[in-house]
Amino acid sequence: MSRITTIALALALASTSPAMAQPEGIPKGGPPGGPPSVFDDTYVTIGIGGSYSPSYDGSDDYDFSILPVVIGSIEGVDFAPRGPGFAVNVIPERDNAKVNFLFGPVITANFDRVNDIKDPVVEQLGELDTAIEIGPTAGVQIKGITNSFDSLTAAVDVKWDVAGAYRGMIIAPNITYFRPIGRAAAVSFTLNAQHIDDDFADYYYTISPAGSTASGLPTFTANGGWKSAGGTIFSVVDLDGNALNGGWSAIIIGGYSRLLGDAKRSPITSIRGSADQWFGSVGIGYTF
Repeated sequence: MSRITTIALALALASTSPAMAQPEGIPKGGPPGGPPSVFDDTYVTIGIGGSYSPSYDGSDDYDFSILPVVIGSIEGVDFAPRGPGFAVNVIPERDNAKVNFLFGPVITANFDRVNDIKDPVVEQLGELDTAIEIGPTAGVQIKGITNSFDSLTAAVDVKWDVAGAYRGMIIAPNITYFRPIGRAAAVSFTLNAQHIDDDFADYYYTISPAGSTASGLPTFTANGGWKSAGGTIFSVVDLDGNALNGGWSAIIIGGYSRLLGDAKRSPITSIRGSADQWFGSVGIGYTF
């Protein structure tokens, strides 16, 4: 399962709750100046969705996955899924503020090529270890870009592997435009990218002489740099016509990511996979 699909589904399910202010551009408390949300301080949103995405970054084999999601806020401290993992925003949103700041910890797991590698040639390179990535996430959200209800958020995650898999760092900036459509629906457009260091690139995209012998792929030494860039669009519809009262919501997501640099040039991608990474998800969430 591709990490970007989980991020996209989490973003979409978070938007079904009007109280969420997580570092992907979701406004909190409903439209500014509108009716107050009953979930402003404490709420829980649970959701489940199905996704169709590459089996690992750079693969041209696709998997269907079922993804559970839990999102919430406790006394103004928000938490949301993050790819797979979670992020926390510890800065409460100020009432009627046009500009809000986001900051908190983020922890994610990277399961790329850990198991169930569909490509028989890439499988000969061996399974990798799960990476546990921890670091800060920070951003700024500006409300009222074109009307009283939309928002623009710029944020970045900076994470280090602490599990001893690739032992490196990844930086993931993103920018999101979010726009409610009446009380019942919303759309969001996100642009995102990933920058990796040499340790990350070497672990996932280098082919050693031993790996070349086992797989038949040419040797390749991968260096860090920009790993990918892409975009996501989602739409969400509250099923009772009022997003401010919680309840059921349905989500449809589509997205595309393009591998760059040595992640693209590696034979794992250029010979056995594809630099073009498409994904789609549908889901449903319920806010208590």
